[in-house]
Amino acid sequence: MLQVGFSQAPGALLRFGFGHPASSDVLEVACPRLAGAQAPESWFGDAAQLRIRTVEIDEHEGDVQAAAESAYRQLLQQVRGSSHPYLIRIWNYLDAINDGDGDGERYRRFCLGRAAAVDAEFNQAPPAATAIGHAHRIGKVQLVALCAQQPGVALENPRQMPAWRYPRDYGPVSPGFSRGALLGDGRHTLLLASGTASIVGHRSLHVGDVVAQLRESLANLHALLDEAGTRDPALRFSLTQPQALRVYLRDPADLARVQAEVQAAGIAAAQVVYLHGDICRSDLLVELEGAFAPL
Repeated sequence: MLQVGFSQAPGALLRFGFGHPASSDVLEVACPRLAGAQAPESWFGDAAQLRIRTVEIDEHEGDVQAAAESAYRQLLQQVRGSSHPYLIRIWNYLDAINDGDGDGERYRRFCLGRAAAVDAEFNQAPPAATAIGHAHRIGKVQLVALCAQQPGVALENPRQMPAWRYPRDYGPVSPGFSRGALLGDGRHTLLLASGTASIVGHRSLHVGDVVAQLRESLANLHALLDEAGTRDPALRFSLTQPQALRVYLRDPADLARVQAEVQAAGIAAAQVVYLHGDICRSDLLVELEGAFAPL
């Protein structure tokens, strides 16, 4: 039903570009490629069953909250009542995600804007999602959404508190996303892992240590894959065999150490791309997301 990989083959529903030459069929994201797969990350599937929706909203005078609210209202207007009404996976990209203090932080304001726009259906349970800061300012909030004719299955990680239940410490409203989603049936199932970082319960761990944070992130991703297997004992997912894995780094100087750890984990280098982007918490240095097919 859905396949993901780094490919130039024709017919993709969506191609993500990270610093690739401009092309009409590539969605460019301002998170430059640092290393890894050279081709765009390409998503292939049955266009009758799946649909990609993209929304880009200009910020006016730096009002990310208003831009996020407008972007999500537009997204839901496109999706609700359409032939593909189910939001399965969302990517959120915005400038300077950690700028501002306390509740004035731009990510917290983004979450407020999203919460003001979404409906009850969105929150039961929210889609899998990632929120990453652009490596340089482009003045826009970008949303990319994978929608389907049939609902997916939301996943939570037993090592982590659901993000939509976070305590008040992390802002006036909790982030609206699930840790992952299953899409498809049987051997055609694909597991879509949300942005995964060094968080256990709701707390950030290993502050200042990118290698320890990566190891914790890999442990969280492994736990999510195991949790998916409990939904159907016939399905097993392997951390070492993603269809595609993104590694976002706050500091490009950490690249060599992070690459070495990913290699040590046994993950095929051809399936990984390393990107420069800010993580949604200022004390986090690395974040992972990926797509996994059953073995």
